[in-house]
Amino acid sequence: MQLTNRSKQVSNKEMTLMERAYLPAIATGLAITLKHFFAKKVTIQYPEVKRYLGPVFRGRHILKRDEDGRERCTACGLCAVACPAEAIQIVAAEREKGEEKLYREEKYAAVYEVNMLRCIFCGLCEEACPKQAVYLRHDEFIPVFADRDQVIWGKDLLVEDMNNRYTRETWTKEEAYELNAKRANGEVTNVVPRAIP
Repeated sequence: MQLTNRSKQVSNKEMTLMERAYLPAIATGLAITLKHFFAKKVTIQYPEVKRYLGPVFRGRHILKRDEDGRERCTACGLCAVACPAEAIQIVAAEREKGEEKLYREEKYAAVYEVNMLRCIFCGLCEEACPKQAVYLRHDEFIPVFADRDQVIWGKDLLVEDMNNRYTRETWTKEEAYELNAKRANGEVTNVVPRAIP
């Protein structure tokens, strides 16, 4: 009487010479090895090679400059207020005469610090900024730090280098939605990344 259909009928036939020498099993194993040898690798040589993290990744903070190299931040403090981790500290100052080429508005951030141990990379500072001055880079991680002195990032680390500007395909949600719609319709295939307008 058969209770289930999972039972397998065992054959008691005599093994051939090839089967006794395990040659078919060895050949099958070598074929699998050769297949993986020529297949595309799933791993990369990190950190020399880095994968694209995607447009929604939030990494290293950056304080943007405008096209003339002036700091966009006006020290309004909305990023610090929006930060749920209270990781941002700002000290505002008035722009002096002759500093028009350094700061865009009459008020600027004399001190702008981000505590990287507190930051949770939520991106609320980026969303709260009315001047599009604060961004979290989508292509760069925060470097590993070994000392607590390296945790507080000031303007020397945050302000954008004009020789190595941060570029993106889109800078606002509206631009991103529009670009995605055009890509879905096949109207756009390649977009050149640009610095903030």
